[in-house]
Amino acid sequence: MTTLTKFAVAAAAAALIAGPLDAAAQAPAGDPVAGAQKTQMCSGCHGIEGWRTAFPEVYKVPRIAGQHQAYLVKALQAYRSGERSHPSMRAIVASLSDQDMVDLAAFYAQSGVRTAGK
Repeated sequence: MTTLTKFAVAAAAAALIAGPLDAAAQAPAGDPVAGAQKTQMCSGCHGIEGWRTAFPEVYKVPRIAGQHQAYLVKALQAYRSGERSHPSMRAIVASLSDQDMVDLAAFYAQSGVRTAGK
């Protein structure tokens, strides 16, 4: 493989990796204050430190405070589209607008504090 070919392959790989990140970085800005007003359905599971649920199977509920905003938006969109299949999350995101998703993500991204067991 020539140096030019190696460079082209490396550049193509970098574009594949950077493309989704660049798109995520340009996600619409959310309003963390508005997001705080919309957390009622989230905090019942995600606001309890160490919470485990038994539906549809036993698993530890992830802590989302402090997570990256773009990641949270993509995760919510994946539940809505069916790419992620957790039944409770799919039911919850069905009622969320795109703006609700970015607002919630903005709130949780800037909220590195624990919401339970402070």
